[in-house]
Amino acid sequence: MILDNRKGLPYIASPEAQSTCHATKQHIMKGELDTAISAAKKAGSLALQSFGSLNQTEIQPKDYKDFVTDVDKACENCIASEISRAFPQDSMLCEEGYVTSGSSGRQWIVDPLDGTLNFIHSFPVFSISIALSGPDGDLMTGVVYQPVLDELFTAEKGKGAFLNGNPIRVSSRLDPEHFLIATGLPFKEYHYLDAYVSMLREVIHGSAGIRRAGSAAIDLAYTACGRFDAFWEYKLFPWDYSAGVLLVREAGGIVTGFNGDSAIGNHHSIIAGTGATHPQLLDMARKHFREHLQMNRES
Repeated sequence: MILDNRKGLPYIASPEAQSTCHATKQHIMKGELDTAISAAKKAGSLALQSFGSLNQTEIQPKDYKDFVTDVDKACENCIASEISRAFPQDSMLCEEGYVTSGSSGRQWIVDPLDGTLNFIHSFPVFSISIALSGPDGDLMTGVVYQPVLDELFTAEKGKGAFLNGNPIRVSSRLDPEHFLIATGLPFKEYHYLDAYVSMLREVIHGSAGIRRAGSAAIDLAYTACGRFDAFWEYKLFPWDYSAGVLLVREAGGIVTGFNGDSAIGNHHSIIAGTGATHPQLLDMARKHFREHLQMNRES
């Protein structure tokens, strides 16, 4: 049984979910990337079964302006079952409460449905994000799956990044007038709103346009394949960005916190981009978020 560690209650998946997520002995033989891909695709299939047909009884408030659905929980159940069967010695950190301690020193970091608010509103931009970090904290494996478009982004440390099996690279654009920049908007914490708006104003003036997808994992995946020239967001969590960070780096991009530190596990904010875009956004972040960086000693 898989428990929601915040409430001590079991996740109960539907018979369809349990069937979709059934793990056989063959799964145990899969490698890390294959296991992550299998888990992401099964979770994506579950999400699509309910997409556009949620009712209010399947939606619960999690925090101020933050929600969780039965689908989030079923997807997390599915992913956790798949991974724990294949790698029982690894620990796991999942957004919706499934947390385990393992003996291997490795940790799986999972967002079972990144873009829940989009999903609730039948807005077809959401993803499944699965990452694996090693004993030293380095990201080893990353998968971001966008089920609506059936787009699978994958990466392994030192082996490059891929979209549906084809190699991807970050953008080669050099002219700021051509840059398309992705970001995330403050939606429940406003103490940094003025700093954010100030930076947003400068980014708008220094680029061709801004996009806000509502899924940091997708923003990072799109940066990795060159659709976006960069992405920046203040206040994220490891399950939001871990897989995407590896994608960007393996695609030739640069990822740091707002203070320029590349050890992103220590931070809650991300700047991801290219050799042309990352330095510009980093300079802006250091300027506009100076007080927050000094107070928090992190970005």
